[in-house]
Amino acid sequence: MKKLLLPTSIVGSLPKPAWLAPPEKLWSPWKLEGDQLVEGKQDALRISLQEQQLADLDIICDGEQTRQHFVTTFIEHLSGVDFENRKTVKIRNRYDASVPVVVGEVARQKAVFVEDAKFLRKQTNKPIKWALPGPLTMVDTLYDDHYKSREKLAWEFAKALNEEARELQDAGVDIIQFDEPAFNVFFDEVNDWGMAALERAIEGLHSQTAVHICYGYGIQANTDWKKTLGSEWRQYEEIFPKIQKSKIDVVSLECHNSNVPLDLMELVRGKKVMVGAIDVATNTIETPEEVAATLRKALEFVDAENLYPSTNCGMAPLSRNIARGKLSALSAGAEIIRKELGI
Repeated sequence: MKKLLLPTSIVGSLPKPAWLAPPEKLWSPWKLEGDQLVEGKQDALRISLQEQQLADLDIICDGEQTRQHFVTTFIEHLSGVDFENRKTVKIRNRYDASVPVVVGEVARQKAVFVEDAKFLRKQTNKPIKWALPGPLTMVDTLYDDHYKSREKLAWEFAKALNEEARELQDAGVDIIQFDEPAFNVFFDEVNDWGMAALERAIEGLHSQTAVHICYGYGIQANTDWKKTLGSEWRQYEEIFPKIQKSKIDVVSLECHNSNVPLDLMELVRGKKVMVGAIDVATNTIETPEEVAATLRKALEFVDAENLYPSTNCGMAPLSRNIARGKLSALSAGAEIIRKELGI
């Protein structure tokens, strides 16, 4: 992948067009079926691509236009999971959700996103990034009635993820990102086996690998939780030492409008860092200077060649107009810093 300075990208999701799925909500059901749904997803992916390109982003993703949810869509394609007889569990120790149930051995029997990735690859010459759920977050987004062990299930998921990641790599994906918001909650599991399971998922990859760890989408359950975390959010302190020793190339974290002490980035010094300079929990569009201010602070702890300006999390719950404005602000803010650095 060609070396870019302060390469901009989004974490993952963008709002879907209203003709594809009801807007501004998670787990939004498809409005189309069959061949029309396949075509509609591709059309939405084209729109997502165009909006990223119009905003002059440097690394392109699919905007998660072909999936209902960042975790469950992957799980849907695995054997051993029952989506009909769901159970209610508390996700991330924060909010109840109706989730599928593991009823047997889980295995990846066919590719999940590979054809979508090939389609995106044909549409752009820019570097592309693809997001997959991480093993621990997958475990935390369903009910296990078979393994009866979060660790055992995570290792099975890691195997399936690795199979998918290798095929995404072969399809031309430059960065493969694993979304692990559960890392910010279950510290003991991260350090006991969660990080090891993630390393199993990236085994044998030569594409860049990233782990995204944030404080969640801009939904009420997450904003309420944040209010309980106090004046300093030091969750990253519990897991960054383990990540620093790992083979993961890029760490994606939440910064703008958060109470995360930015000096915690010192704990992953030498890693590439996707710095969240866009708050996805507000409809207020950042100014380019606000984005630049976050990036300036981050540069105290991250070398310029390792700084990747990004968003705090996905933007699926936002309106399309708000998301477009935030994309443009991200790009313009990064350009301010490039000029200041003379690059």
